[in-house]
Amino acid sequence: MAASVLTLANVRVSYGGADVLDVPSLEIAAGEVLAVIGPNGSGKSTLLRVAGLLERPTTGRVSCGGRAVDATHALAERRRMAMVFQQPLLADMTVAENVALGLAFRGVGADLAEARVGRWLERLNIAPLRDRRARTLSGGEAQRVALARALVVAPDLLLLDEPFAGLDTPSREALLPELAAILRGDRVTTVLVSHDRGEAQALADRVAVLMRGRILQLDETARVFHAPVSEEVARFVGVETIVTGRVLTRDGGVTVVEVAGRKLEVAAPGRPGELVRLGIRPEDVTLTLPTEHAPLSSARNHLTGTIRQLVPWAPATRVVVDVGFPLVATVTARSATDLGLAEGLPITAVFKASAAHLIGPAGGAGDSGRAFA
Repeated sequence: MAASVLTLANVRVSYGGADVLDVPSLEIAAGEVLAVIGPNGSGKSTLLRVAGLLERPTTGRVSCGGRAVDATHALAERRRMAMVFQQPLLADMTVAENVALGLAFRGVGADLAEARVGRWLERLNIAPLRDRRARTLSGGEAQRVALARALVVAPDLLLLDEPFAGLDTPSREALLPELAAILRGDRVTTVLVSHDRGEAQALADRVAVLMRGRILQLDETARVFHAPVSEEVARFVGVETIVTGRVLTRDGGVTVVEVAGRKLEVAAPGRPGELVRLGIRPEDVTLTLPTEHAPLSSARNHLTGTIRQLVPWAPATRVVVDVGFPLVATVTARSATDLGLAEGLPITAVFKASAAHLIGPAGGAGDSGRAFA
């Protein structure tokens, strides 16, 4: 188990008597990337300010390296951290001078600083810009400079506050995998705050889903996205088909659930007779023409139906199929063209038993299925 770099214990932040953050326990381990995701107003930025020692909690304790941080030690601990904001905060200097700022504040000698600055300019692909003035940079270039300035000081903890939100799509798509490789390769302990699910999936080892100031789920990234603990979390992490069904049988690790007259095989335990809520991610559903031979795969669910809606949803196409309930799938634009997808077209939806997740028991009566946009 890696040592804890930062620990929050019984942290609560209140404004005007109203709680905006309530975190009983949170630990960030050395070398891990933790993404905190949630809708706007969920308390993400407040959590990041508390973690970065920029805001003191109303109650609770923040510890760095196992030692509780008080007013006496806060500044020293904060100097061991680095933060990158949504909008790059660059001085009116050259790129190289901006990257070197943190080293100058930490008393690093000129020769060593020059070597470290040069290394990070190369790693973030901005070496040709070293003599450019910061105010002449594009948004993507400026954010690369801000990241270089943060990483050059080798922080104990890197805090990223929506670092891709202000970038255009090409800049974001270029920078995201490069940053992921750096954080993993150098094992940079990082807390990323974002409302974007894709960023969390690309960067994070663990994900915390924060809503109304509370962490509703904290787990490994894959489990949060493929095994959400509640319907609310499922909706936020992109589960678009959530339906109600009744468990018919259980045989080993496979449960048969009846939904709107269709029998679905689910790789999860369930009690016969139980009414459950079941979620299916759109990217886990494959569409084939009914005339095609079933593909060789381990998929156990083949549902015939009719396309009810096609919505371009770059870079994919969102398809709603009526299989007795609305089932949402996403396919590439090329696949949509090759299959000749159109509203009213008969289609077969295919997904594995492991793709269907039992979210929990159904909370009372309701319709047999909904597709959440």
